[in-house]
Amino acid sequence: METKQFKAESKRLLDLMINSIYTHKEIFLRELISNASDAIDKMYYKALTDDSLSFDKDKYYIKVVSDKENRLLKISDTGIGMTKEELEDSLGTIAKSGSLAFKKETELKDGYDIIGQFGVGFYSAFMVAETVTVISKALGSNEAYKWESQGADGYTIEPCEKDSVGTEIILKIKENTEDEKYDEYLEEYTLRNIIKKYSDFIRYPIKMDLTKSKLKEDSDSEYEEYIEEETINNMVPIWKKNKSELTSEDYERFYFEKHYGFDKPVKHIHIKAEGLVRYNAILFIPEKIPFDYYTREYEKGLELYSNGVLIMDKCSELLPDYFSFVKGMVDSEDLSLNISREMLQHDRQLKLIAKNITNKIKNELLDLLKNEREKYEEFYKSFGRQLKYGVYNDFGSNKDTLKDLLMFYSSKEKKLVTLDEYISRMPEEQKYIYYASGESNERIDKLPQTELVAEKGYEILYFTDDIDEFTIKVLMSYKDKEFKSVSSSDLGIEMEENENDNSSNEKDSKELFEYMKNILSDKVKDVRASKRLKHHPVCFSNDGEISIEMEKVLSTMSNDENIKADKILEININHDVFKSLKDAYEKDKEKLNLYTNLLYNQALLIEGLPVNDPVEFTNSICKIMK
Repeated sequence: METKQFKAESKRLLDLMINSIYTHKEIFLRELISNASDAIDKMYYKALTDDSLSFDKDKYYIKVVSDKENRLLKISDTGIGMTKEELEDSLGTIAKSGSLAFKKETELKDGYDIIGQFGVGFYSAFMVAETVTVISKALGSNEAYKWESQGADGYTIEPCEKDSVGTEIILKIKENTEDEKYDEYLEEYTLRNIIKKYSDFIRYPIKMDLTKSKLKEDSDSEYEEYIEEETINNMVPIWKKNKSELTSEDYERFYFEKHYGFDKPVKHIHIKAEGLVRYNAILFIPEKIPFDYYTREYEKGLELYSNGVLIMDKCSELLPDYFSFVKGMVDSEDLSLNISREMLQHDRQLKLIAKNITNKIKNELLDLLKNEREKYEEFYKSFGRQLKYGVYNDFGSNKDTLKDLLMFYSSKEKKLVTLDEYISRMPEEQKYIYYASGESNERIDKLPQTELVAEKGYEILYFTDDIDEFTIKVLMSYKDKEFKSVSSSDLGIEMEENENDNSSNEKDSKELFEYMKNILSDKVKDVRASKRLKHHPVCFSNDGEISIEMEKVLSTMSNDENIKADKILEININHDVFKSLKDAYEKDKEKLNLYTNLLYNQALLIEGLPVNDPVEFTNSICKIMK
């Protein structure tokens, strides 16, 4: 029998197919099943246009049979089959797609599309098989033909016997090597898992003969094995069902079956989109943060299907980073895929889907915030940090998308509040949205810097996340109200009448504070009389864009820039400590040095900053106690 040669360019492509294009060898089964489904689709279409044909869906199926002893794997279908010419044209010329030609020649109806648009998918079989045999009998033909190839050396075509219309693909599985265990592609368990993973939602039954066991008759303990044919795939995906048919339990079951997480999702989102791009999607907002969420190992992305066939486990392009916690899947008929179907062409359709999904997630989160506040707060405790990163990243390009989803602890409400809720409670004369930063709400409650703002009756937002201030610096304002730290040198608060009572003290303190500033040298930018302190003797405020909390965060990063906040040491001139400072300035400069350094170190401790020289600090305290 004559062996026909592939064309030169086809030889090179076949070598590429076997060795380079596909990431995982198991993909071969997805490709062959998709082609089989495609053949049944063609039969369905013929029945729509040919009155002499009828399409009884129960008679159409795909079967996978493993023969371990002979190392054979057979994938058969009851589809339209191929003539000798079609075998030659579609399988003899690599990358020529019979399905694509069929699609161009005919007009699709009833929403049925052709899955197998990628002629090269068939050749993925050579990744696991040393010989590939195709036996096919075409609709309307009395003859069947066998196509056989061992790879790049060529192929043969000859007449053969086949009783029914359809196609059988028989793979002679390769022997194991040191690097590859090809035996697994003959195992029931492996084959079943691959089918469930990639082809669970093919719309025709995929059948296998499975080995099962049962109790022997008249025995309570002895079991015997038997073979039973079973349909492996679900066929009708949950996302193609009407929402009215489904319950919350159905969505939760799907969440667990797909191993999206071990928690119970806070919310599910079911999308059926028509228009410029058609797609179905089911998305889940988890309740709990995955253990590896903030590690390099975590991969964001949604499962991507094309006509029910899994194309990618994690399509990262479908989710922005700030919504990377979302789990779920998207199924579309309109995607442009590359020849391996493992990678997407970055086209307009994909971007449209991603944009629509992003908007949908945001709207659902806003709805959760409005109507199920407790659930949203639980979600926010897990993923609020990621939303803040989203505001900060990309130079604030996403801040308008995310700002209404942010929440911070409130000094008045003693719970998480939104920026909109804060604004709604602001007194008319209040100029800024005030915030304070610290390691915990309890520590911020005790900060001296909050005294004046709290005394005015203004609400303060507490920032306890290291990203909070960076986020606010990017956000800059909300509804035309700027953010202002309670540690800012200018709080924008009009002083009361008693400001005049302090004017003489301030004049008296000018030289004193200049002297103290010289003592502290480059440790502080200035020493000033405080207008914010009411009961505490001392605190830091800061000038410039870098706050003390930001300095702490930046100091933990792996660079040597040593970025520092411009610290201002503020002294309460109505406190007894100020009198001691004045007395020491007039009578005992050595004691003033001691007091100045003690107050500086006190301010550091209040801020949670390390004291420069703990031994000197403790010695100074001992000197005062003498």
